[in-house]
Amino acid sequence: MKLLKNILLISSLIFGFNQAFAAETAKAENNAKALKAKYTELASQLNNNQFKRPLYLNSAETSDNLKGEIYAVVNHPFAKVNAALNNSAHWCDVLILHLNIKYCQAANNKNGTILNVNLGKKYDQPLEDTSRVEFNYREIMSTADYFAIQLNAEKGPLGTSNYRIWIESIQLKDGQTFLHFTYTYSFGLSGRLAMKTYLATIGRDKVGFTTTGKHTNAQPDYIQGVRGVVERNTMRYYLAIDAYLAAQNAAPDNQLEKSLQLWYTSNESYARQLHEVEQDEYMTMKRKEYKRQQTTL
Repeated sequence: MKLLKNILLISSLIFGFNQAFAAETAKAENNAKALKAKYTELASQLNNNQFKRPLYLNSAETSDNLKGEIYAVVNHPFAKVNAALNNSAHWCDVLILHLNIKYCQAANNKNGTILNVNLGKKYDQPLEDTSRVEFNYREIMSTADYFAIQLNAEKGPLGTSNYRIWIESIQLKDGQTFLHFTYTYSFGLSGRLAMKTYLATIGRDKVGFTTTGKHTNAQPDYIQGVRGVVERNTMRYYLAIDAYLAAQNAAPDNQLEKSLQLWYTSNESYARQLHEVEQDEYMTMKRKEYKRQQTTL
């Protein structure tokens, strides 16, 4: 009788595992199909756009939330993209390329893997003058041809909150990968006031990528305001991902320098929106920040 009970228990556990596995497989297949459909839907925009690369950028603004997202084809095999990005240990090497990321370190706590990230200005700063944001890293799903990860942070600087970074990708033919990147956050009254001050001063003449019309000289008229802010940051994060992936082809000792050079060069391709500092200043600052990042604080 005891043997029979054990057999039934084991059978029940196996059945439950198989059901859960089947459900996860079905979910992955549905997500992959949805992303594949988006790839087909965006075929025209990916092939003909202002970015001179297969990339589509979109942004949205509500009363208390900003969202930027990018769909792009990258010239790297899916397995390489999966290995590089579906790994929390690699994300600090991605994020530190961004001009405003001053420090990043992965750690584990009771909630799983977290990324301690310091946000700051576009110049060299001591860490005590920056803002610490704690991102929870979570692998959503990973299969042979689809993966998704998410980084969440409840609180940010200057009254911002609910930060969410989402990345998913599918395998394409000819060694390419289709990648979807989303960057969102919320802001309250203090965040809105801080943004208003920024846009009235140093951010007054800055623009995003969405075109709103034409000037009389036939030059594009780009979106400004808070959507311009989120579009610039979304692009900077995406270019960090792209630079990190490309730098993986270099020798290990040269990957940092390669990724820094690629990130800066890519940003300067969109200088109207993204130029902030000269290359020597950026490279010197980031080498210093990367070295600092190797220590536990």
